[in-house]
Amino acid sequence: MKMINKFILSLLVVYGMSACDTTELQDLNIDPQSVNEIDLNFLFTHALLTTASGGPNDNRYIDWRTNMGYCSTLLQQMASIGSITRGGDIYTYNFETHDAPWEFGYGAVLKQTSNILEQTGEGGYAAGENLNLRQAARILQAFTFHRLTDYYGNIPYSEGLQGKTGVFLPAFQSQQSIYADLIKELTEAGAAISASNPDEGFAFADIYFDGDIAKWKKFAASLRLRLAMRQSNVDASEVAGAVSAAASGGMMTNADNIFIQMAIGPSEWTNQNGISRAYYPGDGGNESFLSKTMIDFLKGTDPNTTADDDPRLMIFSGGIADWTAAAWTPKNVNPLEQEGLPNGSDNSDFPDLTVNLFSRLNFLLLQDDDPYQIMNAAETHFLLAEAYERGLATGNAQAEYEAGVRLAMTMYDVFDPSLARTDAQVDDYLAAYPYGGGGVGGGQSRLEQIGQQMWASKFMNWFDAWADWRRTGFPVLVPTAHPSSLTPGVIPRKLRIPTHEVATNGVNVTAGATQPHQDETTRVWWDGGS
Repeated sequence: MKMINKFILSLLVVYGMSACDTTELQDLNIDPQSVNEIDLNFLFTHALLTTASGGPNDNRYIDWRTNMGYCSTLLQQMASIGSITRGGDIYTYNFETHDAPWEFGYGAVLKQTSNILEQTGEGGYAAGENLNLRQAARILQAFTFHRLTDYYGNIPYSEGLQGKTGVFLPAFQSQQSIYADLIKELTEAGAAISASNPDEGFAFADIYFDGDIAKWKKFAASLRLRLAMRQSNVDASEVAGAVSAAASGGMMTNADNIFIQMAIGPSEWTNQNGISRAYYPGDGGNESFLSKTMIDFLKGTDPNTTADDDPRLMIFSGGIADWTAAAWTPKNVNPLEQEGLPNGSDNSDFPDLTVNLFSRLNFLLLQDDDPYQIMNAAETHFLLAEAYERGLATGNAQAEYEAGVRLAMTMYDVFDPSLARTDAQVDDYLAAYPYGGGGVGGGQSRLEQIGQQMWASKFMNWFDAWADWRRTGFPVLVPTAHPSSLTPGVIPRKLRIPTHEVATNGVNVTAGATQPHQDETTRVWWDGGS
């Protein structure tokens, strides 16, 4: 064996002296059949799809745990007496609810966008290529980081996703500094993405807008406006510029709404709508009761007439119905007789609940291949109305408010043609509740009207509705005070830092996370915290 080793060593020395350099030797270690480069368009499609319910391979998890299981009932649009959604109804703790956004944000979307940015940047194998893909990835990354910091406050940002460089225990960064960089990213990427750039397969990969650059620019400007307004109570310096960019970039319409069209197949767990799967009997099986707060708002000031009803009442409610794995069977679709389940209720409060006393979320919104909402045009108009009403910029608050209401009430035909609502129906509603006229129930300020309508416009997008409520305080919600609650009488305002992050990165959690990180009543920076 020693003689053989010496012989091999001699050959290597001679070969090295006479025939090749170290680069050629390194090439011998590369498997010609392995994948050394990947189509970045594939990564981009995967990242976009992952924003719908967490990912194509587990498309109900994050909705079941966080969007539905916590935010929907915290915000009193839905209500529960059991199942995992109980946590948001009575303010209890479930570690999966608090961990899910972190796991799917860092572990899925941001992993893909960071790879795209690395490979299209200096030194990457696609440097100088995929120009629009790079800018769209920057916008998507900003969107994902913004959601994460809104959930948790201070998070790993500049040191996050740096495992390949040896940063395995990233420092936490302040939300204030994160917001500043996110606004910079959206501003730069929105300006740089261009129809004059080579397409490079971008349009085929883009399941948001099919490569429509104008819509990406509107998305970047609208998201920049959201961030500027979200921090406006503590720092309004970015509002004027964001308002100008949104207005000059062309305002979003419902044709620009980000609804990802889901699919029936290829299997029950792949590419289907996660909200639908999580509510569906025999699958997630979550209770689909609308809350009393929501139904009362939709039924208007006078519950004894439909004349002042919100046109969305029988869009959101499919009626008082029996829903089993076998069939959806409406029992009562009379708008006057719709009833919401009071938040904080127990089974013992309604011993005959099995006879279906309460309105259920409309079955037409819960098909496996229904579109999944990421962001809608109505929000941008409500934010502009608020900015104008508060004097943070100059414009017509009433016009923007009315535009927002119209867009919010007429966007549901993408689920089913029967859910279309007409301009005449919206006109009747605006006549019943004019801007500055006190709103539903009366006595509301203009800002409260804006905030309440923005809350309603984000039905099923409860992630972002929770952030809006924390910032504006509207609508005014009466907290539940259940005996099992960890925060009785106080609606939670932040998710806990995941237990696995505390266990592995505890020093940085202690040094940099928004504190106390294990307390759901802790406020993030833009909510008046530190």
